[in-house]
Amino acid sequence: MIGLPFVYILAGLAFLAFAVLSLRDRTNPKRWGNGAFWGLLALSMLAGDQLGDVANGLLVLALVAIAGTGQLGRGSGGITAEIRAARAARYGNRLFLLALVIPATALVGTFGFEQLPGLVNPKQVTLVSLALGALLALLVGLVWLRPHPAAPLQEGRRLMDSVGWAAILPQMLASLGAVFALSGVGDVVGGLMSEIIPEGSRIGAIIAFALGMALFTMIMGNAFAAFPVMAAAIGVPLLVRQYGGDPAVVCAIGMLAGFCGTLMTPMAANFNMVPAALLELKDRNAVVWAQVGTALPLLAVNTLFIWWFAF
Repeated sequence: MIGLPFVYILAGLAFLAFAVLSLRDRTNPKRWGNGAFWGLLALSMLAGDQLGDVANGLLVLALVAIAGTGQLGRGSGGITAEIRAARAARYGNRLFLLALVIPATALVGTFGFEQLPGLVNPKQVTLVSLALGALLALLVGLVWLRPHPAAPLQEGRRLMDSVGWAAILPQMLASLGAVFALSGVGDVVGGLMSEIIPEGSRIGAIIAFALGMALFTMIMGNAFAAFPVMAAAIGVPLLVRQYGGDPAVVCAIGMLAGFCGTLMTPMAANFNMVPAALLELKDRNAVVWAQVGTALPLLAVNTLFIWWFAF
């Protein structure tokens, strides 16, 4: 049965290719750091289950050390800007068809594999379909655009070098949220909130939950990291158990409130800092400032939606 191991193998092979190409890129003065970083990430994807908890923890510390000491850099490999501009002019907006192959395959696979029981793990069908969509888009691009066979890997490596350590920030922050939840941070936050929220105030609990999701997301950089904490502190004990709220609505809209925090923090580097770097903006926080005007009204609306639809 096809499941997450298939996705991990694909990702691991891609990062392994990035590591090898980084080591061969003599235009990058920090090629050894890049090679080590992507190589360690490939190792975690390909052999994480065999390494064990301690070895995986040391691997993560090594990744942090490489990134934290500034050992990641960018070379000049890949297709030149002139060639990219020429191809963009030649193919125009048709190039976006390749990007649409991935979500289309994910959608078809998510529903189609249900008709083929036993082929794909039903709990992981969306991720498997997404990986298959990436493979299909790659094949379509190779047949249609006829680039050098190594071009997709070179361009992928160039993009990952541009993103740098922020590429693994979502996984790191999601793990941090799990650690916080297991260590009882949610209970501590719940105790503090019980002193602030007026006794018997359902609207007070709703506001505290929505604002808490946004604020914790701004601090931790990821709504998936904030959710276990705020769900344990307010969402489950107050909104669901005490006031009888619909858990599906509370959780779903609570995540949307957290995403409002994502729009307003540089800690969400993969969303807000990376675009600024790729677009070579002078202000690294330009994306954040542009999104605040959208995030605040959305947060207010999500708070009202919890009040209206969860009870």
